[in-house]
Amino acid sequence: MSYLDLLKLASPEAIVTVTALVVLAIGLIRWGEAEMPLRLGASRRTSDLCSLVAALGLAFAVGAVLMLPQQAALFGGMLVITPLTSLFKIICIALAFFTVLLASGNDSLRNHGEYLAIILLATVGLMLLVGSEELLMIFIGLELTGLSLYVMTAFDKTDIRSAEAGLKYFLFGSTASAFTLFGISFIYGMSGTTSLAAIGQKLTTASAQPLLAVGIIMTLIGFAFKIAAAPFHLWAPDAYQGAPVPSAAFIASGSKVASFVVLGKIVLVGFGPVHGSAAWHAMVAGWSPLLAVLAALSIVIGNLVALAQTNVRRLLAYSAVAHAGYTLLGLVAGGRDGFSATLFYTTVYAFTLVGAFGVVALVRRETGGDDLQHFGGLASRSPILAGCMSIFMLSLAGLPPLSGFFGKFYLFSAALRADPNHGLLWLVALALFGSLISLYYYLIVLKVIFAEPALSEVEPGSSPVTYHLPFLQKISLSVLGAIVLFLGIIPGSLVSSIIAALP
Repeated sequence: MSYLDLLKLASPEAIVTVTALVVLAIGLIRWGEAEMPLRLGASRRTSDLCSLVAALGLAFAVGAVLMLPQQAALFGGMLVITPLTSLFKIICIALAFFTVLLASGNDSLRNHGEYLAIILLATVGLMLLVGSEELLMIFIGLELTGLSLYVMTAFDKTDIRSAEAGLKYFLFGSTASAFTLFGISFIYGMSGTTSLAAIGQKLTTASAQPLLAVGIIMTLIGFAFKIAAAPFHLWAPDAYQGAPVPSAAFIASGSKVASFVVLGKIVLVGFGPVHGSAAWHAMVAGWSPLLAVLAALSIVIGNLVALAQTNVRRLLAYSAVAHAGYTLLGLVAGGRDGFSATLFYTTVYAFTLVGAFGVVALVRRETGGDDLQHFGGLASRSPILAGCMSIFMLSLAGLPPLSGFFGKFYLFSAALRADPNHGLLWLVALALFGSLISLYYYLIVLKVIFAEPALSEVEPGSSPVTYHLPFLQKISLSVLGAIVLFLGIIPGSLVSSIIAALP
C-alpha cells in the first residue's frame, strides 16, 4: 500500500490535524501597535476567524468520513474502517464542533487560537481511539487525547482553580496510563500479540493464568479512571469545576464516548472468552463481575454525593460518575444488544451534557458564577436558557419523552434479557434506585431556575443582571435541545444505525 492510499484512509484525521495547525498559525497573528480598544477589536476578529476555520475544518472532516470505504484494515488493526468506526468518528467530530461553538462565546479565554488547536488535536486522539483495534494504537490515542485534555483543563491562567484541576487531572491521568500500559504489557506477554481479534482467539484456547488476570484487571482499572467510574473518579469533580467550561464539556462528552467505544471493543472482542458472569445466583470469575462492581459503586457514590452539591458543575461531575455506572450495564450484559445499548446511551448523554455545560457557560458569563444561586430567576431573564436546561436536566433524570429515558430503558432491558434467569436483576434494581435519587437533585436545579428569584433581587446593592446572549450560542443550545428531544421521540434513527454498524 502506498502512502497516498494510507492518506486517503486517514484523511479525516489528516484534515483535523491540518486544521489545528492552521488555527494555531492564525492565533499567532499579532496586529500592529495601536490603541488598546483597537487591539481588543483585532483580537476579537482573530478569535472569530479561528472559530470559523476550526468549524469548517470539522465539517470537511465529516465529509471525508462519509467518503471512506465501508471496510478497510491497516497494519494488523492499527487503523480500522468499519461502519461503526465511521459513525462514531462523526459523533466525536460533532461533539468537538459544538465545543468549538461553545468556546467561541467564552471571552475569558486568552490565546483563543491555541485553545481551539488543542481541542482539534484532542479530537484527532478520539478518532484514533474509535478507529483502532490494536492495543498500542489505542494507547497512543489515549495519550494524545489525555495530554490535550490536561492542557485544556489548566488553560485559564486567571483562575487558580483551573491550574489545580489541571494538576489533579494530570496526576490521576498519568496513573491511569501507567495502569493501562502495565496491563497491556501483561496481556502481550501472555498472548504474544496486541491485536484485539488475535487476543480473543488466543484466550479461547489458553487456560486461565494469574498473570493474564492481572493484565485484564490493570487494563480495566486504567479505563475506569478514564470514564470516571467509582472509586477511580476523584479527579472528575475538581476537573469539571475548575476547568474552563468548554474544556469540562469536552471531557464529559467526547472523551467519554470514545472511551466507552474502545472499552466495549476491548472487553467484548479482546477479552470476550473470559467474560465470566455477574449474575447474583451464578457468579463466575471474569471481567463481567469486575465491571458490575464498578457500575454498582459508581451508581451509589455518584448519586448520593451529588445530593450534597451546591455548585452545578460539581453536581454534573458526580452525576457523570453515576451515568458511567449506568452505561457499564450494557457491557456487563454483553453481546450486540448490550453493546448497542451502551453506545446509544453514551451518545445521547454526551450531547445532553454538552448542552448543559453550554447553559452553565452562559449563566457564568452573565452572573459571574455557576453555583445554584446564580441560576435563580433564569426562567424570567432568559426563557430560552431555562427551556434548554429543563430539557437537559430531565433527560439526565431519565424522564420521557426525552432521549435519556429511552437510553436507560434500552440499557436496563438489555441487562435483563442477557440472562434468562434475570441474574442481573440486582444491578438493574440498583440502577433504578439511583435514577430515583437523581431525580431529586436534577429537580432542585429546575426549582431554582423557575421558582427562586435572581441573586440580584435578594442581595441589597446588587446590580440587576440582564442577559445578552450571543446568537450563535443560542442557536447551538437550541439545536442540542432538539437533538435530545428528537432522539427520545424517534430513537430508532440512531439505534438502527448502531445495530447495523455492529459486526
